[in-house]
Amino acid sequence: MSERLWPEDGELVVCTVVDVKDFAAFVTLDEYEGRQGLIPISEIARGWIKYIRDFIREGQKVVCKVLHVDTSRGHIDLSLKDVNDHQRREKIQEWKNEQKAHKWIGFAAEATGINPAEIIDPLRAEYSLFYPLFEELVIQGDDVLRRFNLPDAVIAALMTVAAENVKVQKVTISGIIDMMSDKPDGVNIIRRALRSAETKLPGVDVDITYLGAPRYQVKVTATDYKVAEKAIEKVASNAIGVVERAGGTGKLIRKQK
Repeated sequence: MSERLWPEDGELVVCTVVDVKDFAAFVTLDEYEGRQGLIPISEIARGWIKYIRDFIREGQKVVCKVLHVDTSRGHIDLSLKDVNDHQRREKIQEWKNEQKAHKWIGFAAEATGINPAEIIDPLRAEYSLFYPLFEELVIQGDDVLRRFNLPDAVIAALMTVAAENVKVQKVTISGIIDMMSDKPDGVNIIRRALRSAETKLPGVDVDITYLGAPRYQVKVTATDYKVAEKAIEKVASNAIGVVERAGGTGKLIRKQK
């Protein structure tokens, strides 16, 4: 359920169809408790509609776009035809994830004997959606929760729920770091460079393998390609920087698996 009382124009909302007439469909907004909306027949589908029930029926879950909200009259006008398949799938998945997240918060509250609002209210200051919070807990650990001054028992319960239920998909990219140093202590310089490359990055796993001088394979595993790309650049920059400052050379040769 949303913390806001009313949706905003242009927002995508999950609805349950409660009544279908010849001229419109009436729905309830699942994320806004007690709110109802109307989808006029002109917003049901593109093109001419002969029988509205060919496109929508009672009990159906649909994703609609909010066209207009009149809070003084309690009216919410919606469009079904302005939502494409990709938007519908993403919104339904987000809605399902939020239902899970609220259930998990309920589990943590029950396990620690407190009201769920005592967990939800502090978190609302930074999170409009709670499922991403549980993903962060799996990736970054309980430091994510420390800034909210939640009791240790609550933090432990939330961490347990996250670990048991959230499976974060990860991607792996790789590259070759080519480093050379002709200094007398070149071996030690390379060792320092490799230690620098192993810098800990939140939510990122780094694996470096010796391929034979002067080449080292680096594999970076992260939650998405954007994070992984930044991480491998950071790792390579750290290592190459050490070598270059000691008078050597280095470069990153990218490849992807």
